[in-house]
Amino acid sequence: MLDPSHTQFEPARTSSSSRTLKLAGVGAAIIALVVVGYGITSRSSADHQLVAVSSDAAIPTVSVVTPTRGDRSTGLVLPGSVQAYNSAPIYARTNGYVRRWLVDIGDRVVAGQTLAILDAPEIDQQLAQAEANYQTALANAALAKSTSVRWVALRAKDAVSQQETDEKAGDLASKNAIANGELANLKRLRALQGFTRLTAPFAGTVTSRSAQIGGLVSSGTASATALFTVSDVHRMRVYVRVPQGASAQVHTGLHATMTLPEYPGRSFDLVLTRNAGAVDLQSGTVLVELQTDNPGGALKPGSYSQVTFPIAAAGNSVHLPASALILRANGPTVALVDGNGRVTLKPVTIGRDEGKQVEISAGLTGSERIIDSPPDALENGDRVRVEDPKAGRVQS
Repeated sequence: MLDPSHTQFEPARTSSSSRTLKLAGVGAAIIALVVVGYGITSRSSADHQLVAVSSDAAIPTVSVVTPTRGDRSTGLVLPGSVQAYNSAPIYARTNGYVRRWLVDIGDRVVAGQTLAILDAPEIDQQLAQAEANYQTALANAALAKSTSVRWVALRAKDAVSQQETDEKAGDLASKNAIANGELANLKRLRALQGFTRLTAPFAGTVTSRSAQIGGLVSSGTASATALFTVSDVHRMRVYVRVPQGASAQVHTGLHATMTLPEYPGRSFDLVLTRNAGAVDLQSGTVLVELQTDNPGGALKPGSYSQVTFPIAAAGNSVHLPASALILRANGPTVALVDGNGRVTLKPVTIGRDEGKQVEISAGLTGSERIIDSPPDALENGDRVRVEDPKAGRVQS
């Protein structure tokens, strides 16, 4: 017999259990959606944060400089090359061997002084042969002359024909020409023999010597070297290349000051004597020559010097570190940065290149903020972050 109470409450328990399972499933689904949504939101936030960090890191940090006005009283300082007033390399004009050399580097010589003596046995033999040939030619010419005179006398008596007389006269002219040729060759060889004694062309100082006793010397070849160099240093020439922008301010008679590293604190007065009057296509400069006396021999040929011209800089010129320049195909450019960190590239004109500093003659007013050592890939409109050198931090 069935229990009435059990039969009556079984459907109610089943319905309640089903609702509980449904609620649990809905709750699990909601939790899963929340977890998925949170993951998506977190990933999206991380992506946005990564993009922001990457964008911020892509902005370069730069330092800026401000153009400065140059001191107009300093003048134009340019490198100069000191050269002797006259300098002559002494080559051998005949082949031979060095028998003796009589002067060495640093010796003072006078014009015509013997520097070295060469032995030229080939020239000596050729000279002896030339003298013999000349004497033979003279003898033949003398015989032809007497024969021609005799034939002229015989022709006056109709003893010989006019044809024979003309032949003897022609033979005399030929023999005289041969004698003249032999004489010219003899003089040439005598001159070559004279070249075995090397002499100074002018008074000066021997600044180089390569002659060695017994050494073979050859003349007229590409490999020939100067046996001596004689330099006249009583007066010196100084050559300077002046930039085209300043060439209009240099003129003949202008005085300049020269300094040399071996004489600190000492200056030499120069006078501009010559101006090439043409701009060199490769360097864009004008070559000028200055001169100065050198009574004490303090100035040496080949020395490097600094020459200061009393030329004021242009009134609107400014100075910048050379590292601030951007050199591209369209010419020198600088990168300006405004208050918002935006870059503007501006072309400039270089007035003088002074090494670490350059003078800008056009393109800047002097109030700009200019990026020092700008990145090569910098373009107009790029954004940069300016570093504050005083605070040691980056300006936003």
